[in-house]
Amino acid sequence: MIVTVKDLDEKRAIARTILENLTEWFEVEEGREGYINDCADWTFLAAKEDDEVAGFLCLKETGAATVELAVMGVRKEFHRNGVGKKLVEKAKEVAKAEGYEFMQVKTVQMGMYEDYDMTNHFYLSCGFKELEVFPLLWDEANPCQIYVMSLE
Repeated sequence: MIVTVKDLDEKRAIARTILENLTEWFEVEEGREGYINDCADWTFLAAKEDDEVAGFLCLKETGAATVELAVMGVRKEFHRNGVGKKLVEKAKEVAKAEGYEFMQVKTVQMGMYEDYDMTNHFYLSCGFKELEVFPLLWDEANPCQIYVMSLE
């Protein structure tokens, strides 16, 4: 079941629990803490399995017509069980209902790291399309791949 979380403290608690257990993707503490703090201001969706939070996804506006999948995490024991896809599908519904036409997501370019290659394949399987790579947006070791999808 996917639910919208409104309570700021609950948002931060869920994000902290999940992201601190996904350090392969969120290894930089400063970045992780940034997501945990910022998620309180974003649309926050949580996936629950048997009253246990399995994952979450946050959306933030980046333009009048565009929303960004700003951060997403699914607990390892729920990987490859459809939780992530359900979160993305609900995010698409929510974004479209709020009047957005496009959704974007940023990740590390394919071919840099095995863990991020899994992430890239996941986004592609959800219907995102490659838009552009910004080699130095983050740093040389982490070229930023931007994916987009139409919500029309």
